[in-house]
Amino acid sequence: MTKIVGTLGPKSRSVEAISACLKAGMSVARFDFSWGDAAYHQETLENLKLAIKATKKLCAVMLDTVGPELQVVNKSEVTISLEENESVVLTPHQGQEASSKLLPINFSGLAKALKPGDTIFVGQYLFTGSETTSVWLEVSEVQGDDVVCVIKNSATLAGSLFTLHCSQIHIDLPTLSDEDKDVMKKWGAPNKIDFLSLSYTRHAEDVRQAREYLSKLGDLSQTLIFAKIENVEGLNHFDEILEEADGIILSRGNLGIDLPPEKVFLFQKSALHKCNMAGKPAVVTRVVDSMTDNLRPTRAEATDVANAVLDGSDAILLGAETLRGLYPVETISTVGRICAEAEKVFNQDLYFKRTVKYVGEPMTHLESIASSAVRAAIKVKASVIICFTSSGRAARLIAKYRPTMPVLSVVIPRLKTNQLKWSFTGAFEARQSLIVRGLFPMLADPRHPAESTSTTNESVLKVALDHGKASGVIKSHDRVVICQKVGDSSVVKIIELDD
Repeated sequence: MTKIVGTLGPKSRSVEAISACLKAGMSVARFDFSWGDAAYHQETLENLKLAIKATKKLCAVMLDTVGPELQVVNKSEVTISLEENESVVLTPHQGQEASSKLLPINFSGLAKALKPGDTIFVGQYLFTGSETTSVWLEVSEVQGDDVVCVIKNSATLAGSLFTLHCSQIHIDLPTLSDEDKDVMKKWGAPNKIDFLSLSYTRHAEDVRQAREYLSKLGDLSQTLIFAKIENVEGLNHFDEILEEADGIILSRGNLGIDLPPEKVFLFQKSALHKCNMAGKPAVVTRVVDSMTDNLRPTRAEATDVANAVLDGSDAILLGAETLRGLYPVETISTVGRICAEAEKVFNQDLYFKRTVKYVGEPMTHLESIASSAVRAAIKVKASVIICFTSSGRAARLIAKYRPTMPVLSVVIPRLKTNQLKWSFTGAFEARQSLIVRGLFPMLADPRHPAESTSTTNESVLKVALDHGKASGVIKSHDRVVICQKVGDSSVVKIIELDD
């Protein structure tokens, strides 16, 4: 029921690899533009389309922006060895060669933002606890544009790109850079991406600006924006960001550096609770780092995945584990199995009561129908809830109450016209529910409107039930709860299946 977002990269971009990932349970593919150019990602996306056709499994596409990410530029890709207690200089002059004494970076305002005593973290993609590939620096002095630092632990930096993170420092760079806008326009728009993951979201205004930009890109006005919370600044404005965004990604890698370790769990629990109550999908990252090189997660990681599910997360996002990890498929299936075990012990009863209490009275029309459908399904021990929807909102509201059974969201396409040509909506809505816990979309035949006479509904229902039987969710003599619009009224009905 919990969804898995996989990042596609060198180890997971062939058609075979992506097909295996889809079969293992990946339902959203993330394209990370921190590295690789548009042509590289386009090639991966074409492979994804072939894999979707081959496996007949729906998969949504998420574009991850770079945002104000600070990077060490190592053009010649030499391996850099840093020794404890030595000094190293960070310089904005990118023409210079990276060495153990000098690290060129991609931001000229660093000297203005830092003061002696501040801590800086440099590592490769993964901010893991294994400190041999990442290094802590402490600022000793600022000389003009250069920052002189003392190295706090010995480390070896290998590869062409390391991320630089300054703990609790405001970096004066736009959240949506010109490069990001360019990628959204030239890569995102033609590919009709489903989700935009907005890196380093710090204020609600960041989300508003991104939405305004998307609305100018024609097809992308339907793209959902997920705010990626990566630092204390984003945490401080969490409530306003949540109100503005369509979903939240908790980037625990960066947050783990910005926050003291003992605070991370508390923030995760409170952020997930707020997302759940708002009925917006919450995604947790950085769960099984060790599976980048190993076939099994550590005990702490396995517990962590289960806790993320019990805390209420909708999806688990895998980054380096699938991007450049040695076992992308195994990682997805392992995480999937842990999630499934955790869902069995999820306290739905308590969660339902808390959510109803939080929503308060009077409930909106849709909210009361959604909660009633879930309640009915639990009382009659239904095997599935089927919801007919055209915008996907009704199905998402049902999923908000976290029913213990899957919610089959039957998206009824709508016909719309721009006075030149006709087109159907629905594909976006179907794919966008692939990130919500417990929601499983299927596209109905467009000849069946969502609110219509009983005869057409029967035929759509038959298709939905056949789909459920084929996927093994529904068996004969099962009870099924159906939520649909008939004329102006919304109806929840319970049916029992014959043989």
